[in-house]
Amino acid sequence: MGQLKIKDIYNHLHSVAPFQLQESYDNSGLLVGDMQQEITGVLLSLDCTEEVIDDAVNQGCNLIVCHHPIIFSGLKRLNGNNYVERTIISAIKNDIAIIAIHTNLDNVLNQGVSNKMAEKLGLTNIRTLSPKKGLLYKLKFFVPDSEVEKVKNAVFDAGAGEIGNYSECSYSWNGEGTFKANDKADPHVGSKGERHIESEVAVEVLVEKWKLKAVVSRMLEAHPYEEVAYDVYSIENTHKSIGSGVVGEIDIESEKLLQKIKDEFGGVVRYTNLHTKRVKRVALCGGSGSFLLNEAKASGADLFLTADYKYHQFFDAENEIIIADIGHFESEQFTIELLSEIITEKFPNFAVRFTKVKTNPINYL
Repeated sequence: MGQLKIKDIYNHLHSVAPFQLQESYDNSGLLVGDMQQEITGVLLSLDCTEEVIDDAVNQGCNLIVCHHPIIFSGLKRLNGNNYVERTIISAIKNDIAIIAIHTNLDNVLNQGVSNKMAEKLGLTNIRTLSPKKGLLYKLKFFVPDSEVEKVKNAVFDAGAGEIGNYSECSYSWNGEGTFKANDKADPHVGSKGERHIESEVAVEVLVEKWKLKAVVSRMLEAHPYEEVAYDVYSIENTHKSIGSGVVGEIDIESEKLLQKIKDEFGGVVRYTNLHTKRVKRVALCGGSGSFLLNEAKASGADLFLTADYKYHQFFDAENEIIIADIGHFESEQFTIELLSEIITEKFPNFAVRFTKVKTNPINYL
């Protein structure tokens, strides 16, 4: 394999957590740099600050992959008047690229932020707490009997037909297609002015939103017809592996679980009344997850672990669930470890380093 470029890391991150899955307020992606730039090393960090840029220079890394974007809203000038502008200026001066992988990494179950938290607590049967809708499409196309496998293989190679732990899923049925060639039609198709009947197969596959364009393109390339009949439908089915937060099983005394949370994540654990002596199900969300409280209750969770809870929001527990808040940094700190696993599984011989800078802006007395 030749010298790695930024696009190689970007494309692999995209394959794990597609950037189209980021929330509308987010700004994940390549924030600084050139996709064709060759990489000397990758530095991983939760946040990107001036100190992290300096750390990248000292460790010989010209690409920073961080969780939180340094740029959330548009910059009208770069005068160094705040830490965001100074960080961007420093990155450009030192020829350091920045990739942020934020809410798209939050929104995937496999190798996602919340899933990593669940692993640290030893939860089992982990699943998405609040699956998203509107991410699935159904592609239906019609193809001659003799070409079915060729076209199906083309769309499967492009990522169609993946459902949970299964791939190459499709449904098909036989039928007849009719057409009449006009004067401009391919002369090899058949006699002009006559109705032709073709034995065809209708094929249906599910396609995730971010793969749809590539799948349709591959289908059209592989199809033998000059004019291809196909339909694309948006469906309301939830995507079980895409969404916010996770929920999993455990069987432990409430106080012991809180101590385990303290031991694993550090910081300060703020929690509501222990309305139950044992916890058998835990819902959790990395970062600011208070918006998921109703889903956590509906899942049957005994405890909801997240961060950034405000004082009055704790009353919403209403002795139906234990709310445990561990702080934003603490909940997402293992994202650096997660990113290392994601990158090194694809590029095992490449230099991936952790930042030596503690970016948590909060200190505890």
